[in-house]
Amino acid sequence: MTTTIFGDLLQKSGMSHLEVASELGLNEKTIRRYETGETTAKPRDIMALRGLVESGVKPIVRDTASFDFIDLFAGIGGLRLGFESVGGRCVFTSEWDRYSQKTYRANFPHDDHEINGDITKIDAADIPSHDLLLAGFPCQPFSIAGVSKKNALGRAHGFACDTQGTLFFDVQRIIAHHRPKAFLLENVKNLVSHDKGRTFATIREVLENELGYFIDWKVIDAKAWLPQHRERIFIAGFREDSGFSFEDFPMPDVLKGPKLGSILHPENGEEGPDSHFTGGNIARVSDKYTLTDHLWKYLQDYAAKHQAKGNGFGFGLVGPDNVARTLSARYFKDGSEILIRQEGRSPRRLTPRECARLMGFEEARGSSFKIPVSDTQAYRQFGNSVCVPVVKAVAEHMAPFILETLKSIRRVA
Repeated sequence: MTTTIFGDLLQKSGMSHLEVASELGLNEKTIRRYETGETTAKPRDIMALRGLVESGVKPIVRDTASFDFIDLFAGIGGLRLGFESVGGRCVFTSEWDRYSQKTYRANFPHDDHEINGDITKIDAADIPSHDLLLAGFPCQPFSIAGVSKKNALGRAHGFACDTQGTLFFDVQRIIAHHRPKAFLLENVKNLVSHDKGRTFATIREVLENELGYFIDWKVIDAKAWLPQHRERIFIAGFREDSGFSFEDFPMPDVLKGPKLGSILHPENGEEGPDSHFTGGNIARVSDKYTLTDHLWKYLQDYAAKHQAKGNGFGFGLVGPDNVARTLSARYFKDGSEILIRQEGRSPRRLTPRECARLMGFEEARGSSFKIPVSDTQAYRQFGNSVCVPVVKAVAEHMAPFILETLKSIRRVA
C-alpha cells in the first residue's frame, strides 16, 4: 500500500510509471522514488498528477511498441537492448562487419528486417521512417588509442580520416532526410577534446545549426553499474525543444559499483560448464585463457621498461575485489589491460562469457547471450560495444521525452 500523496494519486490514476513519467515529463525512476517517498515529490508534480486523475486522462499507445527506432553501426546490439527495454521497436539495422552480423542475428533471430551492410552504400530513402535514430558511430578516429596509433603511423585522424571519420556525416544525411523526433549518438570520451575541441564543435554545428536539433550530452562512467572503468559520451538530440537535459540524469554512486568477483566464473560448481570457456564438474576456466610463462614475462619486462622511463604503460592485474580497466577491441592480442590473478600460476584473460557480463550483455552469472564466433572476434565485438546497463539508464531518462513528442499518443477523457 502506498503511503505518500504522490503514491496515492498514482494508484488512483490507474497509469503505469512510464505513462505518468511521459505525461509529467519526468524520468520513470523519479516517479518510483516519488511513489515510495525516497524523494519528496515537488508540489508542481503532485498538482500535475492530481490534474490527470481529476480529468481522467489516459494515454493511448498506438500498439505494443511505444516508438520505432533504427540501429546504425549496430555492432552486436548494445544500444538496441537499452531502448527495447523501454518499449522501443527496432525497424532497421545496419552493421558492416560480417562477424558482428552473425552475433547480432543469433541474439535477435525474430527480426522482420534483414541486417543491412555498409551504411555509406544505403540510400536514406530506403530506410524506413522512425521516431528515434541510434548510432554508435565508429570511435577509432577520435579515441586516445586510435589517435596515438595514427600519429605514430603518420596518418590522419578524426574528420581528416578518409574512412571511419566521415561516417558521422552518414548519420547527418539520414537525420536530414527522415527528421526523426530524437536521436542518441555514442562515442568515446575523447571526442569532446579531440583536435583541441574542433571536432566536437563541428559535430555540434551540424546537429544544432544545420539540422536544427536541441542537443545535450554527458560523459558517463560505466563503473557505477559494472566493474569496469569505461567512460563514453552520449549525445541526445530532440527535433523540438522538449526540455530534455542530462542535468538531472540519475547517476548511481560510482564508489558503490560492483566488483569483478560478480562477473567472474566462480569455478566452484555454482555454475555449469559453458561451451569451451569452462568445463569439468566445477566449471573451471579453460587453461587456454592462462598466459604462457613467456608472454607473462614479456609483459612484466615491458611494463618495467616503461616505468623506468616514467611512462604509464603496463598491464592491469586485478582480482575479484577490483574494478577493471576499459575493455578494448585489441584484448584478443595479449589481454594486458585486464589480467585476472591466479594462485601459483600466470594470470589469465577474461573469457568471452566474462566479457559479455563485464559489458552488461549478461547478468552477473548469466549465460544466455549467444556467442557464435571465435574468441578473437568475440573480444573485438565486446571491446567495441557499449555497456548495456548504461544505455538502459539513458533510455529510461529519454523515454518520457520521446513519448511526449509522438503525435500518435492521444489523450482521452
